[in-house]
Amino acid sequence: MAAVIEVRNLRKVYGKLIAVDDISFDVNEGEIFGMVGPNGAGKTTTIECIEGLRQQDDGSVKLLGMEPIKERRTIANHVGIQLQESSLPQRLRVGEALHLFGSFYEHRVNNEDLLETLGLMEKRSSPFKKLSGGQKQRLFIALALINKPSVVFFDELTTGLDPQARRAMWKLVRQIRDRGCTVFLTTHFMEEAERLCDRVLIIDRGKLISLDTPEAMIRNLGAENRLVFTLPGNKVAPVLTGLPQVSRVEQFGDRVVVYGHGERFASSVMSALEDAGVDFVDLRTEQPNLEDVFLSLTGEEMRE
Repeated sequence: MAAVIEVRNLRKVYGKLIAVDDISFDVNEGEIFGMVGPNGAGKTTTIECIEGLRQQDDGSVKLLGMEPIKERRTIANHVGIQLQESSLPQRLRVGEALHLFGSFYEHRVNNEDLLETLGLMEKRSSPFKKLSGGQKQRLFIALALINKPSVVFFDELTTGLDPQARRAMWKLVRQIRDRGCTVFLTTHFMEEAERLCDRVLIIDRGKLISLDTPEAMIRNLGAENRLVFTLPGNKVAPVLTGLPQVSRVEQFGDRVVVYGHGERFASSVMSALEDAGVDFVDLRTEQPNLEDVFLSLTGEEMRE
């Protein structure tokens, strides 16, 4: 599979701060590629170097086989960008914004088709200030897609959106990929990366920590399964002590979290509770996920 983005030994320094520290990776044609990391990890600096918005201090970047800074004009006709923070004049109408941005490119998609695809047809005459948060995000996606790009960048696409709007965005991202566009996104939402991305890069303090499919990352973590339930007025630890499938038990008030491994983990715990006559409610199982991987690799402490 051809690489549409090639990053080799990328490095960017601001004074004494090493924002990106000698990272290398490829992004393949037709994939949804995600980059995640704590605040200040170097995500935005990395993506801006790839986009040609920032000059790296060392290393090389190729986007569609071209150097982003030197060949910016040519690249611009084939790349779409949604920035982490974007805005438009408050009185600019949706249709006017599409017409304006479309005039910047040699080739562009049909405005009507784009409005229809993104559910903005009824808002074409609405000013920017009258749009909801989700509608503004969809408009910025439309502006990133106006030139029918081969690669599109989404930087923190769903930050600030409610769950319904976030899932609608996920659906749109998949549709964009299914139409032949390579998607590069950064996000703080591990569930978003896990559900959307073919591969995920984890960056921390400017260094590449891990790069693989979400499934492989979770599998390689070897994390424990969790069984969560409520146990009003009872102490569960003595009941479960000694079960070979159970590694540890945590109890916070009435809420109990049991950690363990094995195919019979859940059934052995429930059998032990039932045999001991212990009543429990609100039982659910939790599988290891990408958030567990992220916290394992980057730590759980708060970051500035």
